[in-house]
Amino acid sequence: MKYGIAIFPSKKLQDFANSYRKRYDGHYALIPPHVTLKNAFEIDEKDMTTVTDELCYIAKETAPIPLNIYKVSSFAPVNNVIYLKVDPNAELLSLHEKLHSGTGYFKDNSEFSFVPHITIGQRLSDDEHSDVLGSLKMTNIEHEEMIDRFHLLYQLEDGMWTVYETFRFGKDC
Repeated sequence: MKYGIAIFPSKKLQDFANSYRKRYDGHYALIPPHVTLKNAFEIDEKDMTTVTDELCYIAKETAPIPLNIYKVSSFAPVNNVIYLKVDPNAELLSLHEKLHSGTGYFKDNSEFSFVPHITIGQRLSDDEHSDVLGSLKMTNIEHEEMIDRFHLLYQLEDGMWTVYETFRFGKDC
């Protein structure tokens, strides 16, 4: 089974992101707006307790993280993804590093360098990408909030992602 680790922002920010995702993101129905901390990976069921114990330890040793959104950007020309840019602050980068250091399930499985973001459009044609991005770049976006948890997610057979377990920062599990 595929698992992943993500942060979900506040409902207010999710509603804002979803107002675009409904039109421009084919994955809209599969997962709420999120910041991916660890891309999809497999966990053997016999190792689940070890993995969740390690995630609990990481969460306990992590303070709440500021999540600051300050503009719309794109991964073009690599691909036509439009996203809300998340400030890559030291706290967020440290958490990402903790989830990608070591061996086993916590080795680095990233294809690309970590660019914290919330996708609002993907798989757009070149023309649609250019039009939507141009329009959104004129929108003033300033959002700040504190994140106090991350989630271990798993993927269902229909492609939807759902929460397996939630880990609160600075708390025992």
